[in-house]
Amino acid sequence: MPANLPPQYYEAEKRYRLAKTPQEKIEALEEMFSIMPKHKGTDRLRAELRTKIAKFYEEAEKRPMVGRKGSLLYYVKKEGAGQAVLLGLPSTGKSRLVTTITGASSQVADYPFTTQLPIPGMMEFENIQIQLVDLPAITAPNVSSWLPNVVRNADLLLVVVDLTQEPITQVEATIEWLAKFRIGLPQDSRRAEEMTTWKKALIIGNKIDAEGAAENYRILESYYHGRFPVISTSAQRADGLEQLRAGIFRALDVIRIYTKVPGQKPDLTDPVVLKRGSTALDAAESVHKDFGRNLRYAQVWGSGKFDGQRVKRDYVLQDGDVIELHI
Repeated sequence: MPANLPPQYYEAEKRYRLAKTPQEKIEALEEMFSIMPKHKGTDRLRAELRTKIAKFYEEAEKRPMVGRKGSLLYYVKKEGAGQAVLLGLPSTGKSRLVTTITGASSQVADYPFTTQLPIPGMMEFENIQIQLVDLPAITAPNVSSWLPNVVRNADLLLVVVDLTQEPITQVEATIEWLAKFRIGLPQDSRRAEEMTTWKKALIIGNKIDAEGAAENYRILESYYHGRFPVISTSAQRADGLEQLRAGIFRALDVIRIYTKVPGQKPDLTDPVVLKRGSTALDAAESVHKDFGRNLRYAQVWGSGKFDGQRVKRDYVLQDGDVIELHI
């Protein structure tokens, strides 16, 4: 099956071949990956691009790589069920929020630009862990060389705004910053033809406990209704954190399934996390590639018409399903 790659792909490929620094190579590779259509004809090429991108990122994980003009390139290895990064303007409370919900030692202060590097922490949600990454403010100095790449690698963007300071203006400033690097939000299709990377986003209205914040939150929620999920929190008082945990899980758009050995009970404390829309075959391949290759059928407990329903390889799983693989 032909790949049918668009002209923009070959333009990015040319930039990759001409790139002199790891930073430039990663930017071009990730643009190629995001532009490439998803079908059987591109499966092998997509795998090759993933390998190349991972290679450069592994180098960055071992030590920060020097990019253009001597700037550093950072990488945050994904952990848990998904990676969500916190974006926003200075002094919105991102660092305090990450510290409160994960216990990560992110620096908190009353002056701007206290976060200089990406700081990851793990957030518990029911029986899974989700990685949150505190990032410098989008207007911080010396971050434009590496911050966009960290954002592109994330599964979800958490746009944090200060509810005491015109929150809509803050969200729009963040959207404009993303657009400069050709990163678009599916919920906001403005200038769609210019975007090469698309990321899901959730808006967090922080400092809900402050005077006047409740009215600003109502305006924010009304303005973005139908486009973005919006959640209010107070990092200072730890208000709204449970709603935030659930909101992040929903926005990641993943499901938890549990594997079962014939004749035994499933382990409901250790789910396999898959993208929503995944099939029995996807579940088998996540366990081991040989399981996927040899899978004949599966039995499912949970979302089926009856417990132990026998299903085909293309059966679409639901959150909480228990699956027994037969090869």
